[in-house]
Amino acid sequence: MKSSIEQLSNAGQFTLLCIASLTIMVGSVLAPGVLSIAEALNVSAHPGWLVTLPALGAMVFAPVAGRIIDQTGAYRCLLSGLFLYGLLGMGLVLLTEPLAVYTDRFLMGGITALVMASCTLLISQWYQGKARLAMIAKQGMAIELGGVVFLFAGGLLASINWALPLSIYLLAWFFLAMFILYVPKRNSRPETDSDEAGPALTGHQRYFSLKAVYASTLLAMSVFFSLIVLLPITLGQRGMDEADIGYLLAFISMMAVVSAYVMPAVVERLGPLPTLTTAFVLFALAHALFLLSSALTSLIPAALFSGMGFGFSIPLLNHMTIQRSNPASMGRCLSFYTMAIFSGQFLTSSLTLLPEFQTQAFVLAMTVALMTAMALLLNQRLIKQRILHNA
Repeated sequence: MKSSIEQLSNAGQFTLLCIASLTIMVGSVLAPGVLSIAEALNVSAHPGWLVTLPALGAMVFAPVAGRIIDQTGAYRCLLSGLFLYGLLGMGLVLLTEPLAVYTDRFLMGGITALVMASCTLLISQWYQGKARLAMIAKQGMAIELGGVVFLFAGGLLASINWALPLSIYLLAWFFLAMFILYVPKRNSRPETDSDEAGPALTGHQRYFSLKAVYASTLLAMSVFFSLIVLLPITLGQRGMDEADIGYLLAFISMMAVVSAYVMPAVVERLGPLPTLTTAFVLFALAHALFLLSSALTSLIPAALFSGMGFGFSIPLLNHMTIQRSNPASMGRCLSFYTMAIFSGQFLTSSLTLLPEFQTQAFVLAMTVALMTAMALLLNQRLIKQRILHNA
């Protein structure tokens, strides 16, 4: 295994994890007080766009961000991205024209894609093999834990004044200072696991392509995020108050954090594709339980299964993207992964267009999860046959 003599300090590792949390901050900060914020910004006709437009922006700009990263370098891109993130985020308070407001949110998505891909590329430069998988798992934990913290902080500040949640975006400038202080610039390209020995070197890496990883990422994020869209509406209609719904969503996020923490051990025991298959089975079980009952005895296991599904899928797929990427084009590869993540989030916003969408959306998501799990099982059998044939 290739390794670097220079090691990233604990402060540097913590800095990269803090930066990773900005991924979910872009929408979660505004979500609790979106109605009052939209009214103050003169966009009350479409308040939801303040939350969903960044996902669309990330989808559109992710390929461009990837090319910029490969040409300029992840370090410089992250410096610029963090500065623009704080500027566009807090700058929203100065805008009153709807077009300017929506443009700001759209561009925020592009900056978020740049920050996310650059941060992950830097992780791949500092860590290899099992250490990289462990760090990618921590990155997934940071993203979900950030969701819990920023949702709580955004709601608390919005209850005081509509503009206060926007100040949270200035954390990006604080993280920028930490980044300059604690993360040295490296000129080396990231190493791929194709140059490393260890459990990750299996036929799965050769025969499960990047396109398959992107497709799995899109499906996993769509199935998971559909719960974030559906549960507040569905459970509210079933008589659950907003506080209890918030607690349930926070519990899902906490289970995702815990599951991401244990994911590397699960992968080492089961393998990457069996772990990914398990994630989609858990997603299907969660949607089935949420569909069939609103009793607490069913909601808690459903929340547990959905959080586990996230922890066993999204961080793992991030790692699998790095494994399969050519070092010279890793920025583009990671940007396409980012594009798949935000595409999954954005597509779920269309669920509310379905007639009687609560029931149909749960059934649709459950079906997609089961079909994906079956496809992954079939793929594993085909891979084993190809390995045996080529042995």
